[in-house]
Amino acid sequence: MEIRNSSHPKDAKHYTTEDLRKNFLVQDLFVNGKIKLTHSHIDRIIIGGAKPIGDSIELLVGKELGTEYFLERREMGIINIGGQGTVLLDGKEYRLNSRDGLYIGKGIQKVLFASDVPDNPAKFYFNSAPAHKKYPIVKINIEQAKPEHLGADKNSNKRTIYKYIHPDVAKSCQLSMGMTILEPNNVWNTMPAHTHARRMEVYFYFDLDDDNVVFHYMGEPDESRHIIVRNEEAVISPSWSIHSGAGTSNYTFIWGMAGENQTFSDMDHIPMNELK
Repeated sequence: MEIRNSSHPKDAKHYTTEDLRKNFLVQDLFVNGKIKLTHSHIDRIIIGGAKPIGDSIELLVGKELGTEYFLERREMGIINIGGQGTVLLDGKEYRLNSRDGLYIGKGIQKVLFASDVPDNPAKFYFNSAPAHKKYPIVKINIEQAKPEHLGADKNSNKRTIYKYIHPDVAKSCQLSMGMTILEPNNVWNTMPAHTHARRMEVYFYFDLDDDNVVFHYMGEPDESRHIIVRNEEAVISPSWSIHSGAGTSNYTFIWGMAGENQTFSDMDHIPMNELK
């Protein structure tokens, strides 16, 4: 498990491009037959990817958590972006097609990931946050997620937000999670930019071919920075940072949040004339 420490906004102003990438960019999430984990001290969120090829692979706890098993004091949300696969939770199977999601409450002791067809492996992307209460396991497909249509072609930000782990769909302690799909010829994932000081966020970008990238904007509103993100990479966004992005083509991204509340509309929008 890779550990990422918190960063003060005054320090981040002095980061080089490489420093920004080392602190906030998460790469190589899907490695054949392995589970990759990045633990951020920002709200103690864990960003993970599992790509089972042959045998199933088990999510094991490390010294970093100080518990007997991974979900002893944590909850987790999963969205599969690959081929059909199965998640086994204490022996019970949950089959996930591409774009299916799964919420797992705390207390599950054994988590296994498997692909149905090794030549078309599942890619399980997940976020995990500390939890103080156990909520039921819920499987969520994209038809059950709460869609919200936003934006317009004239602003190049026409998109649909699907809320997977949200009080209206699957209750959780603090984790919120969903997926946003941009329409063709639309590139902005949100604008005006915003912050939400009550919670942090992780953006995981995918559905990008090798010739396209996303410019992910972060930093304080009056001194912004950017990170160039490629397919199947994630960015950790602290609560003090704006988070907005524009791609060289349309794309899809999964958002995950942890913090004080789960009110999706609780945002502090930054007027365009105040951005620098």
